[in-house]
Amino acid sequence: MATITETNTTPLDEVEVDVVTLDLIENGLRNARYEMDEVLFRTALSPGIREQHDEFPLIADAQGRMVVGQFGLSVPDFLENFPGTIEEGDVLLTSDPYSCGAAISHANDWLVVTPIFFEGRLVGWAAMFGHMSDVGGKSPSSMPTDARTIYEEGVVIPPFKLYKAGRLDTDALNIIMNQVRQPQWNRADLNGLVAATRIASRRVQEMCRRFGTATYSAGLDALLDRNYRAMKTLLSVLFEDGETVSFTDYIDDDGVGYGPFELKLTLTRNGDKVLLDFSGSSPQAPGPINYYINENLARMFFGIYVITVADPQILWNDGYYPLIDVVIPDKSFWKPQFPAALNARNHGIGRLFDLFGGLLGQKTPDLLNAAGFSSSPHFIYSGRYRSGEKKGQSFQLYSIGFGGIPGRPIGDGPDGYSLWPSFMNIPCEYLESYYPMRIVKWETIPDTGGVGLHRGGNGVEVVYHFLEDGVITIHDDRWLTYPWGVNGGAPGARGRKWIERADGTHEVLPSKLHDLPVLAGEALHFITWGGGGWGDPLERAPELVALEVARGLVSSEGAALYGVVLTDDGEVDAAATDALRAELRTTRPPLQVFDRGGEIDEILARALEETGLEAPTPPPVVL
Repeated sequence: MATITETNTTPLDEVEVDVVTLDLIENGLRNARYEMDEVLFRTALSPGIREQHDEFPLIADAQGRMVVGQFGLSVPDFLENFPGTIEEGDVLLTSDPYSCGAAISHANDWLVVTPIFFEGRLVGWAAMFGHMSDVGGKSPSSMPTDARTIYEEGVVIPPFKLYKAGRLDTDALNIIMNQVRQPQWNRADLNGLVAATRIASRRVQEMCRRFGTATYSAGLDALLDRNYRAMKTLLSVLFEDGETVSFTDYIDDDGVGYGPFELKLTLTRNGDKVLLDFSGSSPQAPGPINYYINENLARMFFGIYVITVADPQILWNDGYYPLIDVVIPDKSFWKPQFPAALNARNHGIGRLFDLFGGLLGQKTPDLLNAAGFSSSPHFIYSGRYRSGEKKGQSFQLYSIGFGGIPGRPIGDGPDGYSLWPSFMNIPCEYLESYYPMRIVKWETIPDTGGVGLHRGGNGVEVVYHFLEDGVITIHDDRWLTYPWGVNGGAPGARGRKWIERADGTHEVLPSKLHDLPVLAGEALHFITWGGGGWGDPLERAPELVALEVARGLVSSEGAALYGVVLTDDGEVDAAATDALRAELRTTRPPLQVFDRGGEIDEILARALEETGLEAPTPPPVVL
């Protein structure tokens, strides 16, 4: 447990915070949180952070409770597992999930935690982590899909003081940088993380000076309490007291041949509180897909989902944590035993949101979303230039792809959109300027979003044409199981990957592979999954279907799945559409609340025929 060194321990006065002052504090913190982002984006060098914004900031109170921020880390768990003293001017760093209570979840994430002092008193914390494009290990970008231990995934940094009383530990930093393939990227990205937490510290100190420390601290308590009361109301509305609901989804495979992995989540409301129980999920995976999530992060993700779908006007923070109890079994997919591999935990993060959608919607259909978040596809390309002015220099691309967002009660899922709300595509111009490749195609794929009253978002096909020999790594999922549809909506399409070889052959690729050799002139087709559909597709406005056919989002054949008949000039044939819909209503099977595209045993039996890939082997039991 961290020991805080303060020179001022006088208790703060109890004060009442008026609504205007509270609003000023709230918006000051919100602006500081976005300023943290901008500082990092303008100083980072890696495309993953600079272009795609793969980073997560927060500002917390003196206890480490997040007041504003973006989800993804837990300061209290970090502090619980830090054994030393913390004083003014310190900046702490770690990338070891096992040494910080899973405040972060794999070694690529470098977490910076900075205490905020004002007049000798600890008044808060600023923290931020970013995904480093490479942290060493046996594979470029440090995400080997066959890893069985964290030791294979690169340098793992235990919690330590990067800055002690304001002074940089240069020797330790140099040792860390000696382990990575792109030290100039890591150094710039790390400096940006530190600078971002320092700008947050400065803004908090300015508010303490403006309003007084007692008023600032009381304002944070008020913001946390407001969130507590709002969540308490939401939980009482969404779930009946004593009621238990469960939902199960799957991750297709673990990269070393085992799968699918069952992910089960059960929710029970007990009075004002709910219990989230992850029991019944598969044991930890031999491969690197394990998602080590602690209880606080489970609370955070659940609260984010509930607030976002039920009342997005609420500024979410950690205030509601006392309302959520969590059970996560040891040696499970969600809490693997050291030194289990963790680098591909992105699939578990995505499935968590699908699980929440399936849970909440069972008793509150208006909140039921289809599946489609599902994963965060990664593509990595690296090698050395063979000729020209860059001859002998290395190149290394780490990028995140996007799939279809699920159909929702409020409307269609966006096409080719990010799981994370702040993430952005790497522009084609950037890729072609800084890497030896050409982007032949980058477009949404018609009919890959599940049909429904509200269509699931379409997946995306990106075709990368390689100009240099190299190796590629792919991290994706939903190649076997479908992003399920709900309330009569159909599942979205699976993801696919294949490569056009130099000899003209087509090679079907698994969704998880690393260090696959590619030659100049070859092309990778990277196709992501679509989102599931929501609601009866025969209720969708025919004019909207016609418009989407004209825009290339739905094919003319796909329009028939909505019961829509178009004329040769693309207009709706009203009479033929009415007739076709009447026929479909009488001949189709009953609509399902959840349409998974078949039971899991059926999907496994059809795997080779439908995907060109062998079905995975059932995962072993971990003793």
